Amino acid sequence: MRDFELEVYFSKWEFAARYHMTASDVESLSLDRLLTMATAEDRKAFESLWLGYTETYGSPALRREIAATYDNLQSEDILCFAGAEEGIYAAMRVILSPDDHAIVVVPNYQAAETLPLEICAVSGVPLEADDDWSLDLDRLRAEIRSNTRLVSINFPHNPTGKVLERDRFDALVELCREHGLYLFSDEVYRGIEQEPARRLPQVADVYERGLSLNVMSKAYGLPGLRIGWIAAQDRGLLQRLERYKHYLSICNSAPSEVLALIALKARGDILARNRALVTANADKLQAFFGDFPGLFEWRRPDGGCVGYPRYKGGEGVEAFCRELVERSGVLLLPAAIYRSDLVETPADRFRIGFGRAGIDEGLAQMRAHLKANAPA
Repeated sequence: MRDFELEVYFSKWEFAARYHMTASDVESLSLDRLLTMATAEDRKAFESLWLGYTETYGSPALRREIAATYDNLQSEDILCFAGAEEGIYAAMRVILSPDDHAIVVVPNYQAAETLPLEICAVSGVPLEADDDWSLDLDRLRAEIRSNTRLVSINFPHNPTGKVLERDRFDALVELCREHGLYLFSDEVYRGIEQEPARRLPQVADVYERGLSLNVMSKAYGLPGLRIGWIAAQDRGLLQRLERYKHYLSICNSAPSEVLALIALKARGDILARNRALVTANADKLQAFFGDFPGLFEWRRPDGGCVGYPRYKGGEGVEAFCRELVERSGVLLLPAAIYRSDLVETPADRFRIGFGRAGIDEGLAQMRAHLKANAPA
């Protein structure tokens, strides 16, 4: 597989740059703050925890609480993973074979494209800025082949923040049902939509061949726990995924499972806090980009905590991002990180994150950089 461009870039800059303005998660809680949300029973369970192996599927209590975040699922419909990445990897390896064909939306989190490409033929369906980053179902339908097995989507979308329109979502589910396709849905930003009324159903709730991927890292802001999961009505498929997991992490961290359980029980408060933070930060980005209309084209994201503005400066977005981090310590993700091997992707965009506290300092530094480097 080709290098994971985002992680290579982050390995150089994520902890070296002073202002991390492209983070894809919401501001994390400290351990002591999370424990204040625990019941006395759960706090005791954490403090007296036996540090042995855990169940490969995930602890029964954790799976029950995860299932409670869905409308129509039970704990038996949940399989936990060590983060979302392991879930993506296992699903692609188990579902796809060399004789199959898959369809993925582009741009996307690189693993959603690179992993299936290592296995079988893959077609990309581009999300176009001119269509408000929506999914062209006619284009997707045209890519379906006799051996197509899986469609992979991600809404709220990384990096654009797009929430697919409900009528297109429903039509996509029906299209997959018509052709008997698995629908793999990355839903890691669900819960922090700026307009909750636009929140989509979870694919595993509404489609018998749907897989819903989620994780504690993004909307919940707890990436250090490394707890993710796949939800699906197809329990036979979940069993195959569980047996594949035996060759990967085997099981999850016991302390992380207890802490994830505590967080999920407090999810109402945590997600409300995180929605308020991303909405306030989106307002700040709206004002910032409004001050530089000649340099940026900004579309306010629908959901999640990342956006994908267009940079209009003459030197190009790659040079802009490089100079910004090297001279001023502000980290953004340039468009090259989101290049695709399948279809052409925009070359003039960058990812900016707005889920963390302290965005004011980063925006102030960006403003100072722009003023100091403005043409005479």
